[in-house]
Amino acid sequence: MSWKNYIRNFSEEYHFKDPATRAEVDQIKEELHVQLPNKLLEIFNETNGVFDEYGCPLIWSTAQIIEDNLFFRNFEEYKDIYMPFDHLLFFADAGNGDLFAYIILNGSVQTDDIYVWNHEDDSRTWISPSLEDFIKGWVTGKISV
Repeated sequence: MSWKNYIRNFSEEYHFKDPATRAEVDQIKEELHVQLPNKLLEIFNETNGVFDEYGCPLIWSTAQIIEDNLFFRNFEEYKDIYMPFDHLLFFADAGNGDLFAYIILNGSVQTDDIYVWNHEDDSRTWISPSLEDFIKGWVTGKISV
């Protein structure tokens, strides 16, 4: 499956970057100590992030995945107000402070389920059974937060 074509089925407003390099993908594993899910790897083989016409990401770049996940895991002030983030792999945001994530168990993402982390109440809520359904639902407005 071509992820670019899949996304274009729902919207022409998204644009794509050059594919992520092997080193960029490997850096996620090194920095975050997690194996990426296959579907996210497939996207990175086609594009290093998916962005709308304003530059807002539908899917973060590899660099943003590393930067934002490390920030949430290590920001001292958050440790007093939020549950730990070590078992979440954030890969996208809603634009309102809420973030989309996979759940990490034993160093890897073991299911395709997508969750949303609510920045106001620290809830982590199941939102989609797969990356395909998440993308389709978010782009078409069937999923909202």
